[in-house]
Order: sequence, then C-alpha cells, then structure tokens
Amino acid sequence: MEYLYIFTHILLIMSLGWYLITNLQWYNYKLERVVLKHHKWQWHITYFLVPIIFFHLFPELYFNIYFYLLFITSFVLWNKKLDRPLVLTGRVKRFLAILLFTTFSIISLCLTSENCNSSVVLFVPLFIAYFVSFALEKIFFISFKHKAKQRLQTIPGLKIVEITASYGKTSIKNYLYHVLKRKYKVYKTPRSVNTMGGIVLDVNKDLPLDTQIYVAEAGARQKGDIEEITSFLEPQYCVLGSVGEQHIEYFKTLDNIINTKMEILTSPKMIKGFVHESVPIKDYDTIIKFPNNLHVTMSNLDGIWFDIIINGKQEHFNAPILGSFNAINLTAVILVAHELGMSIDEIKLALKNLPQVEHRLQKIEAGGKIIIDDSFNGNLEGMLEAINICSHYEGRKVIVTPGLVESTSEANILLANEINDKFDLAIITGSLNAQLLSSNINAEKLFILKEKKDLESTLAQRTKAGDLILFANDAPNFI
Repeated sequence: MEYLYIFTHILLIMSLGWYLITNLQWYNYKLERVVLKHHKWQWHITYFLVPIIFFHLFPELYFNIYFYLLFITSFVLWNKKLDRPLVLTGRVKRFLAILLFTTFSIISLCLTSENCNSSVVLFVPLFIAYFVSFALEKIFFISFKHKAKQRLQTIPGLKIVEITASYGKTSIKNYLYHVLKRKYKVYKTPRSVNTMGGIVLDVNKDLPLDTQIYVAEAGARQKGDIEEITSFLEPQYCVLGSVGEQHIEYFKTLDNIINTKMEILTSPKMIKGFVHESVPIKDYDTIIKFPNNLHVTMSNLDGIWFDIIINGKQEHFNAPILGSFNAINLTAVILVAHELGMSIDEIKLALKNLPQVEHRLQKIEAGGKIIIDDSFNGNLEGMLEAINICSHYEGRKVIVTPGLVESTSEANILLANEINDKFDLAIITGSLNAQLLSSNINAEKLFILKEKKDLESTLAQRTKAGDLILFANDAPNFI
C-alpha cells in the first residue's frame, strides 16, 4: 500500500500542476488573472480545491476511490474537451519537470521523517515549481531580449512600423504587409503575436536578416505594456488605431486605455506617428491624424469603395474586403505606405487583390450557404458593422456568437437588440453572456449551445442551403 500511497501523491500533485499551468498559459502566465478574472471559476473548485479538501478530510481508502474513479476520469475528459488544450512549450516542460523533481524530493524526505505532514507534501512542490519556474523564465527572457535587440541592430537600414489599437491592429498589420510587399522585403509578426515575449521570440527565431521593413503588432493588458515593446523596437513609424473600451475590465477606465495606447508615441526614433481621431492628442509636426476626409461610397458583400484626400487631391480606392470600418484601417495603411515611398497608383494596384484576413469578416461559400467568418472580431463596433452588412442579405440569417467578452453589460444588451432585430436565428455559445443575451432576444429566435463540440451538428440541423451564417466573435471554452 505504501507504493500506491506514493504514486497517488505524485499523480495528485502533477494533476494539480497540470491544471495550474494550463490556466496560466491561457491567461498569459498572470496568476492574478487566473485567480481573480477567470471566466469559469467553478473549474477551480472542481479540479483544484475539491481534491485538496478531500485529500485532507477523507481516509486514504475513500480518497483513492474518489481520486481514481471520479477525479482522474473527469480531469482527463475535461482536458479532451478543451478547444485550447495545454501547449507543451519549453516553459511548460520546465515547470512540469521542476514540479516532478520537487515532488519526488519532498516525498523522499517525508518518508524518512516523522514530522512531515500531508500539507507539506501537497503544497510545497507546487509553490517551489511556480516560483522557481517564474524566476528561470525571467532570467531566460532577459537573455533572449538582449539577443533579439542585437539581432535588430545587425539588420542594415531596417525600418520598423509598430501598430497598436483597441481593435483593428491585426487587420492593419496584415493589410499593410500585403501592400508593402509589392515593393519591399517585408516581414510581419505572425498571427496575433503582440506581446513582449512573443515579439522577442519572433525576432530571435523568424525575422529574416534581409528584411527592409518589419511590421509589428503591439497589444496590452496593463499600463506599461506598449511602452516596453516600443522601447525595445524603437520604431520609426507608429500607428495608433481606433481606441475604445476593449479590455475595459483590465484598465478600468477609457482614459487608462488611451494613455496606455499612446505609449507607442514615445519611440525615440519616431519619424511619423499615424493616430486615429478617437485619440485626444494635440497637433504635432510628426503626427498625422486619420481618417481625415474619408468618405465611404459603398460597402456590401462584394467589398468597400471609399475616397480620401492625399496631398490636396481626392483619391478613389476600392478593396475586396468586407466592412466599412475597414476603410478606416486602410486609410492608415495607405498613409503609411505612401510615407514609406509607394506611389498612390502602386497602392491602388496592391489593394485590388487585397486578401481577406482569416476569421475577420471573411466571406466563404459552402454547401449553398454564405458564411461570414468574423470569429476573431471581439469589439462592439466591428460586430455591429458585421450585423449591418449581413442585414442586407435577402435570405434567412443566422448568427453564432458568445456575445462580447471583456466588455460591459450595456454593450452586450445593445448587441442583443441588434441581433434580435436583424437575425432569424441566434445560436449563443458559452455561458458567459447567455443569460444577458437571452433576456434581450426573442425566445423563438434563440438557441443556447451548451457544448461547442455540438456546433457542427446543430448547424446541420438548424440551417439550410440559402442561409447566411455569421460567426461573430469566438471564445475558447474556458470562457
């Protein structure tokens, strides 16, 4: 029985550690966010607190029955159902290795000591693994950051464009990359990489040494995040896009969001800053505000057409992407590309075959249905624009959404009213906003999807050829 006792201890601690590091990875390794801002706090009770309490309260036999029959089974099934499971990065592997080594060491010491209690066996390995892992990552990061800075400095004549915004920054980055690559050797941060750690890794691992223009996206969850990235990159060209209440739960006020985003303008090497009109900033010679004199002439399911004034002349543009708000993003793109040496004609030609950004108002036709994939768009303005575009479709309209995440109740109520007015069927995914949305959408139009794994079968049953289906925002099932 002693061997079973030891094995159970090890398996319990490693399970708790696996749960902890999974949640830390979801929330950018911020323990405070895991504890205070988790969207499924009941998981903490089921997969962390309950096994610890039962371990201390139950006799060994009864605990083993609970642990092996109930906890391990449910924990394995929980992991399998996650649509964002733990990624075994170097950081995660180091944490698990430290935890396993510490667990073996503590248990070995306890077996030879009469004063060792169960709390020591359970908690000490977790504490040690967390703090040692945290310290190691700090040391590694300082080294990686220094190496990345040196790499940037070795690229001759490198021009850096840094982009931030409450929403639209990934689209601006992708559109700008597409336009600039017609004339220059351009590299952009991949996917939605926009943190200090992600950018450092990107520079060290993937940035080509023959790059002429590096386009980097910068995101923030707290004050100082943009300043840290800007201090590292020292961009010559800074783009500050639309600013709003995205991530308001972290910043508390809109002023805090604006001030944090404005940190991008502190670059010591900035030549030009392109700032959206939503940002209250005084006029400076180095600041160009946009979208000054923008006029959207048409926006439909085939694209957008718009006019802007450049150097006193009205210029006409069109692009095969959806959403009139993208004209604002493209205005920034046009201004930056022109500043970097591209002619207006070269820019217009590049916009003609501008690719859709995946999961951002991406139009797909499949099985006789029109699908508008806007699953990476999580702000109110963008979602309302997607709803408006879809409202002009003459057939049956279906929306699949969890509502707004990291936003206010008022914003979700406004969203729900628009959905109720414009759509024939609303499939609500996730429990975060289900009650709030349900209270503002007619019951005959509403379907609550409890498990995301059932989405495909639900759509097969409830939609038909000729329907338009809008995927508006997406949230992993831990939200």
